[in-house]
Amino acid sequence: MSSDHQTSTNSSFDLDSEAREIWPDDVKLYQPYEVEQILLPDNAHCLAVQAYLKMLGLKYTVDFRKNAEYMSPSNRVPFIKVGQFLVAELDPIVKFTQNKNYITWCDPTTYREVTKVRHGAVAPWPLNIYLTYKKKLTVQHRLKTLKWLEKSLDQVYKDVDKCCQSLSERLEKNNFFFKDKPTELDALLFGHIYAVLTTPLPNNRFASTIRAYPNLVEHCTRIEQTYFKKDS
Repeated sequence: MSSDHQTSTNSSFDLDSEAREIWPDDVKLYQPYEVEQILLPDNAHCLAVQAYLKMLGLKYTVDFRKNAEYMSPSNRVPFIKVGQFLVAELDPIVKFTQNKNYITWCDPTTYREVTKVRHGAVAPWPLNIYLTYKKKLTVQHRLKTLKWLEKSLDQVYKDVDKCCQSLSERLEKNNFFFKDKPTELDALLFGHIYAVLTTPLPNNRFASTIRAYPNLVEHCTRIEQTYFKKDS
């Protein structure tokens, strides 16, 4: 990353009407390649940020980079370039994030058949092996710190169900969590649920669990049709 960029690592995009007025037209959102590279947790973050920017009516273009993670000021994706500022990380729904990290990096079948293949897809041998192994150690260290590494797969799925139940009860029959106005929470939930429902995994019990809560699925569909279908 060049030294002429000022770096800002902000946990949310709290943009009022004045900020929208001065939002430039050349904003870029950087993320990994969608088809062959991006993993479930990163895909969720990228979708959440895109959804939130669309809710605010802020223009941006997506720039796919194989090294997006290493370009980011926080080593996480996505990040956006607004003028001379790099802004990274829209805070995730923590429990959902750790669930997906566990499945992606700690479940042997998913790691062998999906994670290992996709994460190393854009790097030459032996760099692809090194980068994937390094990332696995980083994620496992984070999960261990949060006491997630010691959980069994069944415990993780139970946590997913509890999380979905809580979110479903909070949403009730409303269009969005705060009735008719979408917020950052709606964008976050959309990113995580859409990623789970559309990412092929060897055993995606995540998707089955989410589909047991129709209002969460409808919430996801509503945001997709409102903010993403117009682009197609």
